[in-house]
Amino acid sequence: MEVNPYLTSSVDNCRIIELAQHRHANGNLTVVEDNDPIPFKIRRLYYTYDIPGGEERGGHSHRALYQLVVAISGSFDVVIDDGKQQRTVTLDRPYQGLLITPGIWRVLNNFTSGAVCMVLASEHYDEDDYTREYSDFLELTKDKR
Repeated sequence: MEVNPYLTSSVDNCRIIELAQHRHANGNLTVVEDNDPIPFKIRRLYYTYDIPGGEERGGHSHRALYQLVVAISGSFDVVIDDGKQQRTVTLDRPYQGLLITPGIWRVLNNFTSGAVCMVLASEHYDEDDYTREYSDFLELTKDKR
């Protein structure tokens, strides 16, 4: 029997992951490798930038995709929602990422000027993996409430 991620997901499963920092007098370096400490194989990397003030990104959930969201420049908030509870996480350090598990609704907002959001994803792009309407998400998670 297939497990429904919308019924088993929890914002408590989403957590900050510290990435390796190498500090030097001439600048710092952060390294990201599969499974160290990211708990999935990286299949895709994308980033957003030049986000106008007051705009939001995200506004969807995934059925199977894991993501690590990193503010590689500037800062922004990530609102995560499992259908029962919500939590807001501020990302503002390029050596920390927020792990988002399947079945979690996410909205990114409050971008500072010059913010760059990098996302490492466990799978290639698949439109069928998305739930894009919040009302559909609430329907999928209704048995939690």
